[in-house]
Amino acid sequence: MLMAQASASTRELHHRPLMIAPVPVTLEGHGVRLEPLTPAHQGALGAAVADGRLWELWFTAVPEPHRVAEYVTAALDGQRAGAMLPWAVRELSTDAIVGSTRYHDIVPHVDRVEIGYTWYAARWQRTHVNTACKLLLFTHAFETLGCRVVGLRTDNFNFASQRAIAALGAHKDGVIRHHQARRDGSVRDSVMFSVLAAEWPDVKRHLLLRLARRGGEGG
Repeated sequence: MLMAQASASTRELHHRPLMIAPVPVTLEGHGVRLEPLTPAHQGALGAAVADGRLWELWFTAVPEPHRVAEYVTAALDGQRAGAMLPWAVRELSTDAIVGSTRYHDIVPHVDRVEIGYTWYAARWQRTHVNTACKLLLFTHAFETLGCRVVGLRTDNFNFASQRAIAALGAHKDGVIRHHQARRDGSVRDSVMFSVLAAEWPDVKRHLLLRLARRGGEGG
């Protein structure tokens, strides 16, 4: 019996689909365009981050305006290392860059990415932008890359982010204590969420409904 089970496991491993291989790609729909992040976005991101003085939220990773270039460089270093895939977010009705988001903690051999490092200029928070971006990112992860799971994490003090992630339909997995350094050198607990591939159809239907309720501009 054990030998039969081992043989079955070996067959499954040998016939396993290729690992995910995220590469820079433009994603567009529902009023937004996710553009692969480049140094050319630095000026526009500096203007976006100044809308609402987002860096003053000590529990986020949002850069100060004079550190946007450093932020972009670090994101592109992560991309070259295969650990990240960052985008600038363009709102199409205004043609303005309004924030940034990325895949991070990419683990190809288990077909996992996380969505994070997400921030938007204050005027675009609680609009269609976040729902539209998440719909594009989840769709690309599950339907193009073939991810088995997409994770999301946030600071234990970022209550607004926790509510927003839960509202997407993600499952709260738990809290990892003393997990990650903040910008100020303190160490946060990370609240972990995820969506499994089997859960994606219902989550997709939920996100589409959120957008449709306000004519494509649901928050």
